[in-house]
Amino acid sequence: MATEIMLSDTASPDADGPEATRDPSSAKLSQSRLIWRRFRKHKLAMLGLAVTTLLYVVVVFADFLAPYGSGDFNADYTYAPPQSLRLVDQNGDWGLHVNPLTLEQDPDTLALTFSPDRTQKVDVGFFVKGREYQLLGFITSDRHLIGPTDPDAPPMHLLGADRNGRDVLSRMVLGTRISMTIGLVGVVIAFALGIAIGGVSGFIGGRTDMVIQRGVEFFMAIPTLPLWLGLAAAIPRDWSPTMRYFMITVVLSFVAWTGLAREVRGRFLSLREEQFVMAARLDGASRPGLIFSEMLPSLMSHLIATVTLAIPGMILAETSLSFLGLGLQAPSVSWGVLLQEAQQVRVIATAPWLLLPGVAVVIAVLALNFLGDGLRDAADPYKR
Repeated sequence: MATEIMLSDTASPDADGPEATRDPSSAKLSQSRLIWRRFRKHKLAMLGLAVTTLLYVVVVFADFLAPYGSGDFNADYTYAPPQSLRLVDQNGDWGLHVNPLTLEQDPDTLALTFSPDRTQKVDVGFFVKGREYQLLGFITSDRHLIGPTDPDAPPMHLLGADRNGRDVLSRMVLGTRISMTIGLVGVVIAFALGIAIGGVSGFIGGRTDMVIQRGVEFFMAIPTLPLWLGLAAAIPRDWSPTMRYFMITVVLSFVAWTGLAREVRGRFLSLREEQFVMAARLDGASRPGLIFSEMLPSLMSHLIATVTLAIPGMILAETSLSFLGLGLQAPSVSWGVLLQEAQQVRVIATAPWLLLPGVAVVIAVLALNFLGDGLRDAADPYKR
């Protein structure tokens, strides 16, 4: 019996308990390596990172990935349905191709419908020649990832065409550039203002805090939608549509910082009485040093989550306002502008592929939310 007791008291290191779950190698890793190790264990966050990276690759190489230009159209293919890529034709010959569409009229209802012509085919290849564009803004090229090998062949619409015969896939790819980037500047400005003003308010307190909070409440009381309408009317008409929306986004970023400022202020009010802050103050640290070196790092997980969740908010705002006609307008191309085509019930019934830009919005927002959750959990110093 004594032998059994001694064996149980000297249990193996694999037994349950805090010491058993501690990884000795973690003590040798830097903070960034520890965050990356925790982040990799978050499966949805890794999926969100992959999708977000893919979307920004599309942003950079949009002209190369799009088979056609945003304004290229063919009136004979109005509301043409999506075509399928095929490897084997009806004769058994191999080769990537699509069957051209022919327009037929029903003798009874007189309705016009498209049907694929199986007797003909349009050869499809990779890195084919097409319209010229500026890759990365300075490299002239005419190569596209996929498209018909013969420029004079009938057009290829893998995701269908709109009411003007424009390729939906190409316009979705090109619209990714605006929808995924136009809100980044506004997020950066709102983030900087929120941290700076909220940090000063919470750290100093007193009369300074009262004045700043009254100003925050004033900005929070401004209705956003009427502000959009007023700015849209005040900006010069000779500006390009993209520049107009960009300026509206920048101005609205000076209102969007209020929520973050309130949250940072509340955290600073509690952190300024913590022992590590008092120790740094007694050690002679300046106010900027206390704020940016001691207090902000403890809020890093919350700030990361706020930034990653603000970007999809900007995407949804651009999509909604462009859909309502208050944001971007043609000839600019974004996901919200493309969704304007789907405002009619008839279009949804006869051409449901025009709703695909909405699917892109959902995927982008979910990916960014998953990424934000994973970064927040990985950067949380109190998470086990």
